[in-house]
Amino acid sequence: MQGLTELLFRRVYEECFPGAIERAVTPFLSLTHNLHNLLQSDGQTSTLRQYLRDVLPEANKGSIPITPQILGKEPDEFIALANKLYDMGYGEVNWNIGCPMRNITGKHRGSGILPYPDEVRGVLDAVVPRIKPLLSVKMRIGLRQKEEIKALVPVINDYPLASVTIHPRLGRQQYTGVPDVETFGQVLPMINHPVIYNGDITTPEDAWRIKERFPGVADVMVGRGILYRPTLPLELTWGEGRVKDGFKTGEPMSDSERLRLTKHFIARLMTKIRNNAKSDESALRKTKEYWCMLWKGLPISEADARKVLREQELTAVDNLIYYFIQ
Repeated sequence: MQGLTELLFRRVYEECFPGAIERAVTPFLSLTHNLHNLLQSDGQTSTLRQYLRDVLPEANKGSIPITPQILGKEPDEFIALANKLYDMGYGEVNWNIGCPMRNITGKHRGSGILPYPDEVRGVLDAVVPRIKPLLSVKMRIGLRQKEEIKALVPVINDYPLASVTIHPRLGRQQYTGVPDVETFGQVLPMINHPVIYNGDITTPEDAWRIKERFPGVADVMVGRGILYRPTLPLELTWGEGRVKDGFKTGEPMSDSERLRLTKHFIARLMTKIRNNAKSDESALRKTKEYWCMLWKGLPISEADARKVLREQELTAVDNLIYYFIQ
């Protein structure tokens, strides 16, 4: 979730729920035309540190373990960045071929490359033999047609990928509609790598249903669900005797405990946003971005939630949020 599951969020989350998330895939690092030259610098330039700020190892101490994600299809830049990340201590990088944003897909990046299996093969041919870290892939079932993934399966099977995460929507859907679990189920046994399911996991029951329906799934990735329900990863490992093959079988977390933990997390996140923002304007913008999703974990109406979004002063926004979580 570009711009939301950034370092600040991950640090607050690990502080509130230590160990609840096994690993996070970072917001993507986008390949740029001058990146290769930038990465050849001594690593201390302000431009390079700004580019890598979300994955700097020293900044991520005490945070959720991460796998850096790369967006783009330029082999030389991809190789240079992947190897730089390996030298920084990351044994795996993730290739984003699932992003649905139109300004990205139009350049055959993200899910925009999915209709072109020869382009995917070209990138993998050039990159896989020359990068130091393991490579995993996060993708959708296609950009415009669900059949696109079936043409891609033989391609990705030809390379030693660490895992393949599939969000069973089309890129053109953005986040509308519902995940196409039928197509997911059809391609799952065709893939020779560990497959991770991603898409509309917003409750523990969602994760359990996917695991029960598709026992071949290696794991589930929680995306926007962690913002709708911050306790979700914790709930998947809650209670005595709860874990079976990585999924919970025990007593659920009580509503009162979930609400208490959610309010505590929101309070900590809002405080960190305000303390780390360069200005009230940036704090206001970031607070509203998170609030658009976080309010859904609280027993308030959409009308009440929108009161926060209508306010134009940071103090007023803070006062309203703290009223709702008191």
